[in-house]
Order: sequence, then C-alpha cells, then structure tokens
Amino acid sequence: MESGFTSSQVSERTGLTPRQLQWWDEQGIVVPAREGHRRVYSAKDLAELAILCDLRRRGFSLQRIRRMMELLRREFGHRLVDLAARGPELHLLTDGESIFLRDSESGVIDLLRNAQQPLLAVCLGPVLERVLAPAAPLQPQAPKKHSQPVRAARAARASART
Repeated sequence: MESGFTSSQVSERTGLTPRQLQWWDEQGIVVPAREGHRRVYSAKDLAELAILCDLRRRGFSLQRIRRMMELLRREFGHRLVDLAARGPELHLLTDGESIFLRDSESGVIDLLRNAQQPLLAVCLGPVLERVLAPAAPLQPQAPKKHSQPVRAARAARASART
C-alpha cells in the first residue's frame, strides 16, 4: 500500500465511524483514493475530515458542511485543506448558522452566503496538528454524547423555526 491512511486509521484519529467515512465518500464530501475495494485516505483527506468533524461537533449539519465544501471548490477551485495550508492566519468563523472564511489578504468571506450575527472564530491549526500528529497507541474510548452547548444550540434553532 502507498503512503496513506486506512479507514480504520482515519476512524481512530477523527472519531468518525467506518460507515460515516463510507457515506461521506458516497456523497462526494471527502473522496479518498482506492486500492481495489479499499479506501486510502491521503494526509489532505485526513486533515479535511478533521476540520469537518470539528464543525460537526460544533453543531453544523452535514448539509451546511456540504454547501460550504461545494462553494470552496466552485469559488476558489480548492479544497478546504488546501486553503488551510496557506498558513495559520486562516480561520473559519461561525455565528452558529453560517460559516465564514477569514484570511489576512481578503478579509471575511461568507461561505454560506447569509449571516448577520456575531461570529465565533475556529482556528484550523490546532485541529490539523492534532489529527496529523504522529500516531500514538490509542486507548479505546466510549462514544461521546453531545455536549450541553450543542443541545442548547439545536433547541434554540428549533424554537426559532416555529
């Protein structure tokens, strides 16, 4: 096998299940290379998955994440991780509903095209450092439950819709 990460290795590093990885591949969100029937993830794939997992943990729907990924590819011709590789000054900003991209050159870009609330900065550097660090023996972990802030944010969005 060429240098890359198996689905099991990606699962260990990101917390995604093999089924989630398969579904994200089928939906075209992150599409790894293939060796026969096996998925082989590059370091860029792994980094992108880590960023997307972080957004999911912060309460963003997969639909919103997919829209952001499509916009990045269409508007910039790059994957999210390619933009993140430009340096530590790149941040994703969120108000809980929308996702923005901020860099020192062009300011803030609305990745979902609609937001008018205060923003929360999400620095990509620590997420990438954590997932791309050399592999250490991992201890089995119990599945994580949603944190209280995520539940509260979802409840607030649901009540705002009614």
